[in-house]
Amino acid sequence: MNMLILAAYGQIARIVEDRILSEPEFKNVTLTLGLRKIDRLRRLGANPRVTVAEVDLENRRDIDAVMKGQDLVFVDVVDHDPDNAMTRNVIASMKANKVGRVIFANVAGIYGEVPGAFGRWNAEMVGRGLPTAAASDRLLRESGLDHTTLRLCWLTNRDEVRYVTTKRDETFKGVSGSRKSAADLILRIVKDPAIGANDSLGIADPTTEGSDRPVY
Repeated sequence: MNMLILAAYGQIARIVEDRILSEPEFKNVTLTLGLRKIDRLRRLGANPRVTVAEVDLENRRDIDAVMKGQDLVFVDVVDHDPDNAMTRNVIASMKANKVGRVIFANVAGIYGEVPGAFGRWNAEMVGRGLPTAAASDRLLRESGLDHTTLRLCWLTNRDEVRYVTTKRDETFKGVSGSRKSAADLILRIVKDPAIGANDSLGIADPTTEGSDRPVY
């Protein structure tokens, strides 16, 4: 599998990259890592399975330069651009280069699916970012691409993998979860791209269910 990671210096992205390069079950995965400041990951370019490239997600030509021949794309940034330029550019480049599978990071609450006091607090904190995040998800749904919108909760750096997922039409469960858990879900999709296909997956630690604030 050829996998393109965009915004590849993101914290979840780096966990995914480290696991792919260190765990034997991913030995047949090659990585192309696109990020604004290439020096941050230049060290990984010494690995024969890795290509590191400078990519501005608001520049369609940058994305086209790394898209050809990819099997799976993971975008580790939530699109809060007023015109959703990042999402539009990724979709257009994937279509032009005949790449079909994408995972796109997003936030919990884009459907009003987060209940109770925490849901109200979350909507207030995310605020103006919710409409553009929801628009990014809508563009993916309308794109015809085989997509997964990954709705992230309030994230922690806990050294644990513990999570439950909810689909687009289900109530979000939990309020917090680890970045390692989010990375684990992405790697499950790498192993089986049918997981979460053409759906939106919310992810959180189920033991945080019922709290009215993030649990750190």
